[in-house]
Amino acid sequence: MKLIALDSSGLVASVAVLEDDNFIAEYTIQYKKTHSQTLLCMLDEVKKMTELDLSTIDAIAIASGPGSFTGLRIGSATAKGLGLALDIPIIEVPTVEGMAYRMCGAGDIVCPMMDARRNEVYTGLFTFHASKPYDEMETVLPQCAIPVAELIARCNALGRRVVFLGDGVPVYKGMLEQGLTVPYGFAPPHLNRQSALAVGSLGMRYYEQGRYVTADQHAPDYLRLSQAERERREKRLT
Repeated sequence: MKLIALDSSGLVASVAVLEDDNFIAEYTIQYKKTHSQTLLCMLDEVKKMTELDLSTIDAIAIASGPGSFTGLRIGSATAKGLGLALDIPIIEVPTVEGMAYRMCGAGDIVCPMMDARRNEVYTGLFTFHASKPYDEMETVLPQCAIPVAELIARCNALGRRVVFLGDGVPVYKGMLEQGLTVPYGFAPPHLNRQSALAVGSLGMRYYEQGRYVTADQHAPDYLRLSQAERERREKRLT
């Protein structure tokens, strides 16, 4: 089983190639360029460096959302184009689940946070049980868009230590520190952003479970309306 994994859901652009349980390559960057400038170039560079024959790829794993509307569209179009050209399926990995999987095996509640603006985050709560396989992730709260205050209340209600990661952490760190009553911590830099390698690793598990779609069927999951769409709807209601 060999797959290409893509993540352009947030500030990070990331491309990876995996074969079975082996990590072949990952190219990840977070700098002052748009995903339209970087993603295809990164994929081409990985292809060259690893002498990758695209005809050997069995599937494409993609961080399917939520996240940046533009970033998701770019990643989705790239995955869809490859899927159609190669006639292979697409494994849709929810962005928040892919982020949480970076903390595979953690004993704490894992809470990814992506800034959704207006004091809201794209988030979810996940855990790994010592009594289960090391890489088996359990969903405590499915990915959603909620106010930070509500997320804090949900974390406090669990009564367990929580580790936070994602671009929402620096934005709302003050609110977390003021509102949390449970022990908590923050993931270190090498684990606190999106990773195509994590998307691909989780995607492998989902593929084994039959959780994939055709390239024609694939569409990003925005989870909520864009700001422009919300503003248009508000104008119609006033």
